[in-house]
Amino acid sequence: MTRYKGKGVYGAVAVGKIKVYKRRDIRVKRVRTDESAAEIKRLEAAKKQAIEQLSAVYERALVEVGEANAQIFEIHMMMVEDEDYNEAITGMINSQGVNAEYAVAVTADNFAEMFKAMEDSYMQARAADVRDISNRIIACLCGGDTQESSSDEPVIICADDLAPSETVSLDKDKVLAFVTAYGSANSHTAILARSMNIPAIIGLGEDFLSAVKDGDMAVADGFSGELIVSPDDITLTEYRRRQREETEKAELLRKLKGKENETIDGTRINIFANIGSADNIGAVLLNDAGGIGLFRSEFMYLESKQLPTEEEQLQVYKRVLESMAAKKVIIRTLDIGADKQAEYLKLDKEENPALGLRAIRLCLARPDMFRTQLRALYRASVYGNLGIMFPMIASVWELEEILGICAEVRQELTDAGVEFSDDIELGIMIETPAAALISDRLAPMVDFSAWELMISYSTHSPATGRIRSLIVFVILTMRRCCA
Repeated sequence: MTRYKGKGVYGAVAVGKIKVYKRRDIRVKRVRTDESAAEIKRLEAAKKQAIEQLSAVYERALVEVGEANAQIFEIHMMMVEDEDYNEAITGMINSQGVNAEYAVAVTADNFAEMFKAMEDSYMQARAADVRDISNRIIACLCGGDTQESSSDEPVIICADDLAPSETVSLDKDKVLAFVTAYGSANSHTAILARSMNIPAIIGLGEDFLSAVKDGDMAVADGFSGELIVSPDDITLTEYRRRQREETEKAELLRKLKGKENETIDGTRINIFANIGSADNIGAVLLNDAGGIGLFRSEFMYLESKQLPTEEEQLQVYKRVLESMAAKKVIIRTLDIGADKQAEYLKLDKEENPALGLRAIRLCLARPDMFRTQLRALYRASVYGNLGIMFPMIASVWELEEILGICAEVRQELTDAGVEFSDDIELGIMIETPAAALISDRLAPMVDFSAWELMISYSTHSPATGRIRSLIVFVILTMRRCCA
């Protein structure tokens, strides 16, 4: 039994045989030619064929992963026609007198290295997209296909990496899991795996790929990011038990999917999902959530090496709102501090960060950063049903400042002729003792409030009685505010 450790990007367990994914080897050689015009004509024909193929992949992706994720392949089609990319290829054909295949391969390497050198992790992951479209064009130039046929039985696919088009083109019914030596959580392949609800592990390193072989029995644990090859009977039995439990839970969810969220006495309850990324939308839709009750926008900041721009944030919020159609989406403004730190913000270490410069206090201390997020949110509001929620409120003064800034942002957008919705609901999180005590004053100032009560205590502690009294007090306060 051998264990390989990577990073799980979709939490589920797969048990089955390994199939090592091999591409058909297309060797690209540098060939001198005096017929540059003919090579460029071949290139144009190959690009046209590549776009036709990508169009077919897009149609398949619509069914497999939904419209939002299928847009990857619309972007790939645009990349095939990218001016800089094509100028680099044709320039090499003309200036060096080389064949089209070689020019595409060299350009792909150069552009991929350029993306890898960028600081932003999202842009780094685009290197794989450049290689994907370039390999497709080269395959069209060579009159073949780079992808091998699928397996006859469900298998755990092991590969160095998988391009987005390869991921979607594989027969979903024959794939138990994706396991790759390389890749990143921001790659389109990881995003697609999550959308397809297929266990996926990335970053196991090249050693694992040289050690495994077709037909090896294995366990892919998408929760822990572990691949277990040739598991012993005890391990295999345990993972099969976990699989059965997951299947039973999934079956129960399937039975409930599509039913009204009502109690036996007819009371309707909104069951919303919490997400930390636009990549979670596939799971939200798959599990029939009534909306999104909490979109933790801080992960966008934590996963970046610099402050996300207004346009970058707009695209994320737009994608979420469009995907949810008319369903409610509540986006929480930046909640950074305590255990959530972004190095580029250079926040001082605090003895008690929960009481220091965190969340809304940080936003009010850095109003330009706050306004950027609010502008992106208001601009995105025309694409769906948006609610904005402000965290860690502790005083009436803070809420007055927030509402004042929101009014100023709306006026700025109006003066600039930028469209936004008039139906945005503004809300707050009641998660501090101060907010709980003045909740009857805060509640009338906003459209909604979300309560978060986190209390930990020992049953043997002499303070237990006081804590129980506090819980009763909070519950009574909530009732008073809701009355």
